Amino acid sequence: MKSAAINTSAMKFSLKLLPLFVLLASTEASATDGYFAHGYGVKSQGMGGVGIALPQDALAAATNPAGMGLIGDRIDLGATWFRPIRESEISGNLGGSSVNGTYDANESKNFIIPEFGYNRQINPDVTLGVSVYGNGGMNTDYKKTVPLLGSLPAGIDLIQLFVAPTVTWKLTPSNTIGVSVNLAYQRFAAKGLENFASPASTSSDNVTNKGHDNSYGAGLHIGWIGQLNDFVTLGATYQTKTYMSKFDKYKGLFAEGGDFDIPETYGVGIAVKATPQLTVAADVQRINYSDVASVGNLSLSNLGNGLGANNGAGFGWRDVTAVKLGASYVWNEQLTLRAGYNHSTQPIRGGETLFNILAPGVVQDHLTLGTTWLLENKAELSLAYMHAFENSVNGSGSIPAGFGGGEANLKMYQDSLGVAYGWKL
Repeated sequence: MKSAAINTSAMKFSLKLLPLFVLLASTEASATDGYFAHGYGVKSQGMGGVGIALPQDALAAATNPAGMGLIGDRIDLGATWFRPIRESEISGNLGGSSVNGTYDANESKNFIIPEFGYNRQINPDVTLGVSVYGNGGMNTDYKKTVPLLGSLPAGIDLIQLFVAPTVTWKLTPSNTIGVSVNLAYQRFAAKGLENFASPASTSSDNVTNKGHDNSYGAGLHIGWIGQLNDFVTLGATYQTKTYMSKFDKYKGLFAEGGDFDIPETYGVGIAVKATPQLTVAADVQRINYSDVASVGNLSLSNLGNGLGANNGAGFGWRDVTAVKLGASYVWNEQLTLRAGYNHSTQPIRGGETLFNILAPGVVQDHLTLGTTWLLENKAELSLAYMHAFENSVNGSGSIPAGFGGGEANLKMYQDSLGVAYGWKL
């Protein structure tokens, strides 16, 4: 009876926290594996983002829902300070010194990304839980006007938040499957894009400077984890496209009348217990950005179709493959150390850099470090640091003659520091 009372209180506590996380998520910005986070949960973030075959906390459903079946009763609460540094350069434009130059997109550069998870073991074979996390986002906030785009300082603000109720079943002692319903929320605003309002758009009043708009939707996420033996664990996961309601205020900007779905992803992973203290893991994840018209449609070649049209311009992003490697080492009974590396392919082509002045998600290589201290009363404190190394994509025929020609060049690097508190119930 005592255990049931504790779990009921924990559930009530978790539900009360959800509005707070929606509020905090409105400050989110991320651009690591494209615009997806490099990892979900502070423990995973410290290991390069691995987690398909290595669940470590109640954020496991964000990576592989089956992982919730292997973590027991627990609550996890955390936040990550995220600092992306973005820059664009225009060169060779006929507008001369009034257009050519370097543009700082860091008027806003410090963001807090929240995370929360709760899981309960219903019986030896079934668990129920929920993970709340940011799936990614894009943010640029230029300090001065970018004349090619408009007459005001340009920028966009996109956040994506998932609330993922999850159920798992242990099919056999060594095979677990899980299913999450991804309930998604998006918030978006654009400014300083006056040059694309008319006649380039199908709805010139719905391109820029309309304030924030909201979008809601849902999708499914399924996963499997199989323990081959005492040393090797495999995992696989698939997340459907998350179908979202349209951004009506920006139906003249995004293709398909303001549609901005969240792309499907899938991946496989392996975790190996090399020694009693050392565990190594690797994931390969695919993110199909090109299947979302507003993200994947080519920009310049589709601009003549009209912004907001079904075949209108997008950001021209390619699909991304992310390879994640991580290791954890149990130093002693109280201290675990982690490290990892994450490499993603480049989503932005050299010919698509003009539109991506708004979304310069060009980083590819990430180095991570992490640690967990076990505290009293089955509690633990975890930290994770990530550095995404500076990377550039230089334009190649990126600015059309009608805009004065020349090239748009993009540059970005990032740092983040996460902290999470978890306890077993």
